[in-house]
Amino acid sequence: MDAKPWLEHYDTGVPATLAPYPDKPLYAFLEESAVKYPERACTIFKGRTITYRAMNALSDRVAAALVAQGVKKGDRVGMFIPNTPQFVYVYYGILKAGGVVVATNPLYSPPQIIHQLTDSGIELMVVMSNFYQRIKDVQAQTQLKRLIVTNLKEQLPPITALLFSLTGLEKKGGHQVALAPGDLWLKDLLAQQANAARPAVNVTGADMALLQYSGGTTGLSKGAIATHAGLVANTYQILAWMVGMQPGAEVTLLAIPMFHAYGMIAGMALGMALGATLVMIPDPRNLKDVLENIAKHRPTLFPGVPAMYNAINNNADVKAGKYDLSSIRACISGSAALLLETRTTFEKLTGGKLFEGYGLSEAPTATHCNPMNGPSKEGSIGMPFPDMECRLVSLEDGVTPVPSGQVGELIMRGPQVFKGYWNMPAETNSTLQPDPAGGAPWLYTGDIAKMDDDGYFYIVDRKKELIKPGGYQVWPRDVEEAIALNPKVQEVGVAGVPDPKRGETVKAWVVLKAGETATADDIKAWCADKLPKFAVPTLIEFRPELPKTTVGKVLRRELVAQHKAAMVGKG
Repeated sequence: MDAKPWLEHYDTGVPATLAPYPDKPLYAFLEESAVKYPERACTIFKGRTITYRAMNALSDRVAAALVAQGVKKGDRVGMFIPNTPQFVYVYYGILKAGGVVVATNPLYSPPQIIHQLTDSGIELMVVMSNFYQRIKDVQAQTQLKRLIVTNLKEQLPPITALLFSLTGLEKKGGHQVALAPGDLWLKDLLAQQANAARPAVNVTGADMALLQYSGGTTGLSKGAIATHAGLVANTYQILAWMVGMQPGAEVTLLAIPMFHAYGMIAGMALGMALGATLVMIPDPRNLKDVLENIAKHRPTLFPGVPAMYNAINNNADVKAGKYDLSSIRACISGSAALLLETRTTFEKLTGGKLFEGYGLSEAPTATHCNPMNGPSKEGSIGMPFPDMECRLVSLEDGVTPVPSGQVGELIMRGPQVFKGYWNMPAETNSTLQPDPAGGAPWLYTGDIAKMDDDGYFYIVDRKKELIKPGGYQVWPRDVEEAIALNPKVQEVGVAGVPDPKRGETVKAWVVLKAGETATADDIKAWCADKLPKFAVPTLIEFRPELPKTTVGKVLRRELVAQHKAAMVGKG
């Protein structure tokens, strides 16, 4: 793997290296596009457009307001904002003030919010008004001093904003709030900084830009430290990979959550670098809104997750041809395995290319991808980006190299790899391990993978989610892929659950397509000729839906926890 066989299979125009990378802050992409494309739409939200010139100026004003509120270089500043224009100008305003972005997942429970706030040391947070009370309820248990509040209505066109108030949606959605003493409205702070320029804060590539918290939906979340240099490098890597994209001409449908590194970099930062227009979708579960925005604004790029593409494939109006999806040219799919049926169906509907990628918060989002023009191999996460070094090492000792075709833990290093976990030296040392031969440390991903002779990588499963029924080894992903081939199945999750005889057994949670019926025996019979006997699920549970992360990944550990709780209840 040190020979990097994948380089021979890069698309024409993708270089082996992009080094040296410019030493500049992440917000430079926005500033550069504001100069090149000042009147081009930067964002479109509910019919309202903000140009690149205006977006850059808004982020300058946010930065000036934050500095006036006492934010200093290196201070962590919280964000609790969905996909709206405010996310963009607040995000870049924090960076321009020299601050560090800490974006919170709206699905976090109160204890998880408290942990993230206290761990990161946030004293100031910018929050959408419908989340205001949720943060106020836990504020006393943190060091949080002040909230700056923004309102969805502020970014609506005048007529839509009026209807928003008249129909009662404003009050129903919790957007109409009375602020506690000390808290401030963002619109008032922006008015005070009407003509402000970017503050004179010296921000370099080496400075911390982001604390990306991961694992919060399944355990104690960890803050991955990303520098401006790492985020800039990852943006350039994705930009180089997306051959054929036209600067100043692309339109990105931004439905993946921007508080997640995937949405931040593969969506927003890439858009800034391209001078693309970002069509903002605050709730990706509102499929009608997604489809109407595609039909109206004609996006060319659509980063997303398999669950989203699958939902579009199975939508009755889409099947009936009521929406024109033909503008879509390229879609990077991440967060979960992309099944062949999902890909082929979506490509037939759009005429575009849907290809799977791979990343993690520690890198900070993307490290591998199938090529834009070359073959997208079924089940593969693709090839490493330029300047990435990747190895597979023994699951036994974590050091011995594993040759192509065999399974091992995926480790990597490259210019975008994080600097460690905030306040967690032990976790950092186990995840970033030194190379005895010298050089940068290796990031141990915890993902089990294999590589073919062309340099394409395949994720087998998570190291910690390996199922061992009676001493055998079963990878949940193998079982999920077998069951997902059943034409009656909409989606499936598989995990190991306790078993008194085998120690652990395989359980599948299955969601059937609308109108379909099946029994547990039907699913077992389907698996019988596709899997080894020991891998066929012994337990099948049918559900209307599966618990997922905000980026569409099935929460296997949550399913296991629910199973254990049900067993205790029966006992």
